[in-house]
Amino acid sequence: MPRPPTEALDWLIIGGGIHGVHMAARLIGEGKVPPQRLRILDPAETLLARWRSCTAATGMKYLRSPSVHHVDLEPFALKKFAAGRTLQERRPFAAPYDRPALDLFNAHCDSVIDRYGLRDLAIRSTAECCSIEDDGVVVTMGSGDELAARRIVLAIGASAPLWPDWAPTGHPRVSHVFAPDFTGWPNAEAKTIAVVGGGVSAGQVALRLLDEGHRVHLIARHPLRQRQFDSDPGWLGPRYMTRFSNECNLEKRRSMISEARHRGSMPRDVRRALRRAIDRGRIRWHETDVDSLAPFGDRVNLHLATGEDVDVDRVLLATGFRHPRPGGRLVDDLMEAQSLPYAPCGYPVTDAALRWHPRVYVTGPLAELELGPVSRNIAGARRAADRVVGVLRGD
Repeated sequence: MPRPPTEALDWLIIGGGIHGVHMAARLIGEGKVPPQRLRILDPAETLLARWRSCTAATGMKYLRSPSVHHVDLEPFALKKFAAGRTLQERRPFAAPYDRPALDLFNAHCDSVIDRYGLRDLAIRSTAECCSIEDDGVVVTMGSGDELAARRIVLAIGASAPLWPDWAPTGHPRVSHVFAPDFTGWPNAEAKTIAVVGGGVSAGQVALRLLDEGHRVHLIARHPLRQRQFDSDPGWLGPRYMTRFSNECNLEKRRSMISEARHRGSMPRDVRRALRRAIDRGRIRWHETDVDSLAPFGDRVNLHLATGEDVDVDRVLLATGFRHPRPGGRLVDDLMEAQSLPYAPCGYPVTDAALRWHPRVYVTGPLAELELGPVSRNIAGARRAADRVVGVLRGD
């Protein structure tokens, strides 16, 4: 990792995930920002580390997103990349919508990172606080060093896993697959595992465990819900976004976002594989909630709301992430110090170019009151970059 630059940058991106990497590539590739004038600040050892750990933990094989959603510049860049390499994947894309294999998508991400030299632009540290000055923004890092930039982009994603009330956070046999320190995947010895969750991640975890020879109980509060995407494709264009953009009441915008998201759903291929395994008795299905958990020798007992008791060796939670505004104290302090506008839900109110302040841009969840329900995903990263780069190009 490079040392922090001694002079002010043009751009500092806080967050090295999908949104931060795509924004950096677009600023360099289309916005003509000199690479030496840009940095990405993230505490992980490598760019996209959180993305890779979460997708690996679930056993994802194919993305839910179509092939035109990726971190490169041109919409069909991923297809061209696949055509130009010897693929190890049996199927590089899956129907419908040519959804890329995870290995292919990650290899393409690496090629984009290499092409724009982003590894050399990444600084491994946290952003502790931001101070907006007359000529830029000063960011104090966890090391105590300071970075100065004319503009910053807050590319901060959701990072706090959602733990059910009944699930102890320190129990050695209970893990959340999205916990930053998750290392609890079962070893090769066959175990009886309870997977808790009703969405695509829970389905993928259950199928991976089954493939590895474990006995699986899948516990969800609702039936298996099939949705190809986590929101209707109409939110990517004027079909729904026109009404959303014309709505001035921010509480109504928040309601529209909540209603549009298909939480706890999964695409057809995952649901079909689960349904087949459940019907054949290979996965035990429990459509209920967990009332309590108790130690049971070297196992744990789950008491379900139906009155049934399930004894397992391990519990893996795939219950997604909490949904408060991301950014924690960094965003809280910045918002208070600069009197930045925010909606009743606590999220930023920006202009159409995603400027929260003339020197502060947002992407990801922080941009959703402007970009709508797709803001958190890969398509949202691309839409955000369209707007930010558009400012530089005078669009």
